[in-house]
Amino acid sequence: MTAHYDVTLVGSGLVGSSLAIALHDSGLKLALIEAAAPREHAQPREDERNLALARASTVALDSLGVWRHLAATASPIRRIHISRAGEFGSLRLDARRQGLDAFGAVIPARELGAALAQEMQQCTGIQRYQPAELLDAVAAADHVALRLRSGQDEQSITTRLLIGADGTPSRVRALAGIGTDDTDYGQTLVVCSLKPERDLAGLAYERFSDSGPLALLPLAERRAGLVLSLAHAEAAAVQAFDDTQFLAYAQQRFGWRAGRFSRVGRRSAHTIRRVVARSLVAPRCVLIGNAAQTIHPIGAQGFNLGLRDALNLAQSLIAQQRRGGDPGAVDLLQAYAQQRREDRDGVLAFSDGLVRLACHPSAALAPLRSLGLLLADGLPGLGDAIARRGMGFRGPPTAYALGARP
Repeated sequence: MTAHYDVTLVGSGLVGSSLAIALHDSGLKLALIEAAAPREHAQPREDERNLALARASTVALDSLGVWRHLAATASPIRRIHISRAGEFGSLRLDARRQGLDAFGAVIPARELGAALAQEMQQCTGIQRYQPAELLDAVAAADHVALRLRSGQDEQSITTRLLIGADGTPSRVRALAGIGTDDTDYGQTLVVCSLKPERDLAGLAYERFSDSGPLALLPLAERRAGLVLSLAHAEAAAVQAFDDTQFLAYAQQRFGWRAGRFSRVGRRSAHTIRRVVARSLVAPRCVLIGNAAQTIHPIGAQGFNLGLRDALNLAQSLIAQQRRGGDPGAVDLLQAYAQQRREDRDGVLAFSDGLVRLACHPSAALAPLRSLGLLLADGLPGLGDAIARRGMGFRGPPTAYALGARP
């Protein structure tokens, strides 16, 4: 017998899990299709990424009940220092100038995954197909027919709305016929933790150079998260470095503002690509998170943008459910895409433009970059606007980002 759902979500990563938690008590009949078998943590233990969560994200996660699992291990970002190697300009942001205690917080990705998995255990009303692979999705007038495979078995279900939160190589996006615009930045991202000589004490650094951007993020126990991008041509050699050689390389790229680096942790490497869906919606289908847009990690906007996708969509679906409306209605999905346009387009333009401008080797750009940073640093209104957008408040915030539930 075919099961029928109001909403079916494909993907239970950080963004997908956040949406499932937001919707679990909405009255919608909800299914979750997960490729991986059940495990203790929603994020692999080998994931060494450290996520800089914008203030809007930390408040929203608190509204979802997730932050209580993270508050003890999160490291607040109280100040931000932005500069470029070999140039005199810099931008310094301080949360106190905004009347706030922090711009956001840094949390290891695996810790956030574990917290979401813990909260998901309370969401008993969600039907989980796990492990299961989405084989096909065919949209009809009032539903989408889905074909799933689990092991050797296949089954069919229907749903009024299909949501793709299944990452950059999204199967949902492909089945919906949504194309992408792809950019290969020719860069590899290396992430790890290390011990700086000086306690960062809530200070996050963003440092640019001809080789690419680098971030140093405050972590618990006086450690720091290093996010370092380098050209593909250098990647193999750098990945082959022993710990002493790698620390020397990181020191050369960053400088000595935080003192000498030591005690590097396990390193992991990732190719940096920009993959942007040409549409967020298709008939009875919507994309969120990396399925909708995978962006350069500069400025730490990726997860924050994806979380805003999820919670804006949750807010729209909850309001539609209360009206007794169809969660897959054309006008609802078009309205959602329009609501996301300002935030999404702004972040896409910012992340791509910043990496091209800040890392371009042209000597002619150096004084312009320095002047721009000095102006942003010296004009409180401009610095405040940059800080507000960095905190995730671009366009009307969701109820979650204001500390409430819709």
